[in-house]
Amino acid sequence: MQVLIAGAGPTGLTLAIDLARRGVRVRLVDQAPEFFAGSRGDGIQPRALEVFDDLGVLDAVLAAGAPTPVMRAYLGGEFVGERRMAEPVAPTPAVPYPNLWTLGQSRTEAILRDRLAEFGVRVETGTALVSFEQDDSGVTVVLDRDGVRETVLAAYLVGADGGRSTVRKTLGIPFEGSTDESLRMLLGDVRADALDHTYGYWFAAAADRPMEGIALSPLPGGKHFQVAAPLTEDAEAGLDLLQDYVDRHSGRTDVVLTDLAWVTVWRPNIRLARTFRAGRVFLAGDAAHAHPPTGGQGMNTGIQDAYNLGWKLAKALDGDESLLDSYESERRAVAARVLGLSTELLDKLVEGDEDAMARGEDTRQLDISYRAPGDHRTMAVGDRAPDAPVKDADGHAVRLFDLFRGPHATLLCFGETGQLPSEPGARSIAVLRPGATTTEPHVVDIDGHAFTAYAAAEGERVLVRPDGYLGRRS
Repeated sequence: MQVLIAGAGPTGLTLAIDLARRGVRVRLVDQAPEFFAGSRGDGIQPRALEVFDDLGVLDAVLAAGAPTPVMRAYLGGEFVGERRMAEPVAPTPAVPYPNLWTLGQSRTEAILRDRLAEFGVRVETGTALVSFEQDDSGVTVVLDRDGVRETVLAAYLVGADGGRSTVRKTLGIPFEGSTDESLRMLLGDVRADALDHTYGYWFAAAADRPMEGIALSPLPGGKHFQVAAPLTEDAEAGLDLLQDYVDRHSGRTDVVLTDLAWVTVWRPNIRLARTFRAGRVFLAGDAAHAHPPTGGQGMNTGIQDAYNLGWKLAKALDGDESLLDSYESERRAVAARVLGLSTELLDKLVEGDEDAMARGEDTRQLDISYRAPGDHRTMAVGDRAPDAPVKDADGHAVRLFDLFRGPHATLLCFGETGQLPSEPGARSIAVLRPGATTTEPHVVDIDGHAFTAYAAAEGERVLVRPDGYLGRRS
C-alpha cells in the first residue's frame, strides 16, 4: 500500500480521489460503522467548487445543491425583512464559480464516494486505526475491524480523522488553541413543514441579542432545515428545546418542528496543530485545524489541504520528495489565517454586530496564495491560476480550466509559435493572440482574457501546478 488515509470525511475523500486518479494505491478507512448522515458543513466555497471541477464531481454537486437562500428575519416576533449573507456575484472570465453553494455535507460525501468508487476504491467503514510506527522505509499501521486486527505497511499515512485525531495524538503533536465551554450551540437537521422551504429563517429576541434565538436554513434535496440555536447549561439538547425557541421568537403558532434527523452540540474549539507533518505521517482537515462554523471555512480548508497534498505525495512516490515539506509551510499558514477569520466572525455574532452575518470575498478562499513575502506583482508565483475563455485549435470554445483538468501540471506558453518546450509531468500548450498560428498544441485568446488574467507578456511561460496555483514564471 502506498498511502493509507484515516478518516473518510470530505478531506480524506478528496485526497483519496486525487491519489487514485494518479494511479497511487490508496486505502481509505474510517472507524465509524456507518456513513455520516447530517448536514454539518453545508457551505461549499467557490475555491472548493473549482477543486470539484478538476476532480470530476462539480456537475453532481451543482445538481444536488442550491444557491445560498434568502433569510427571512423576525425580531421579537415581528417580521423585519429579508437578508442575504452576500449578494450574488456574476461569474467573470477569471472566476466561473464566484458564489457559495449549499449542500448538506453527507450528500457531498456521497458524491465523493461515488467518484472514488469509479477508480476502484471504496471506503472501509468500521475500521479503526489503533496504532502505528514509522521508519525510513514506511509506516506500519495496526487496524481493527470488529475485533480483528490487521497490520498494514504503507509508504505514507495521512490523518484526516477529525478534531479528536488518533493520528495526531499518537504523534504527540500539540493541538494549540482554546475551547470555550461557556458558549454551546445545538446544531441539527429538522423539518418545519409550515415554513416555505425556499427561504431561510432567523427568529431572534432582538437585533443586538442574536444568541437568543434560532436560525433555520433550508437543505437542498428534501424538506429539512439545518438549525442552530444556543444551548444553556441546564437545557436538554433535543426537539423540545428547538420548538421552544421557535414558539418564543417567531411570533407564529403554526410552526411545528419534527424529525430531528441529526443533532450535535458544538462549542468554540479553535485550535491549530503545531506541525502538519512528522516524517512519513501527515495531518489534514480537522485533524490539523479546528474552526468555528462561522464563515463556512472548516470543511473547505480541509478539501484544499487534500488538494495541496495529493500531487506532492504522488511525486514523492515517484522518487521526488522535495515538495513534501511545502505542504506544511503552505497549508499551515492558510489554516492560521482562516482560523483568525472564522473567530472574528464568531465574535461579531456573539456581540450582536450589525454586520455579523455579512460575508465578503475573504470567505470565498479565492484569494488564498502561497506567494513569497514581499512579492507584490499582479500575478505572482503561488497565486491561484485564473480561468479564461479561449478557443482550441479546431475553433471550439473551451476554458483554461478545461486544459488544467486532470492530474498533470500545465505549461502555458504565451505567444509561442515555435516548438513547445517539454516539461516533466506537464502538458505544454501555446496561448496565442488572434491571427497567430502554430502546428503545436495551442489555444487562441480571442478576447484577451488569458493574457490579461495572467499579466503575461509575449514569450512568457507560466507553469500551473496540478493544484491550480502558479508554480513558475519565466
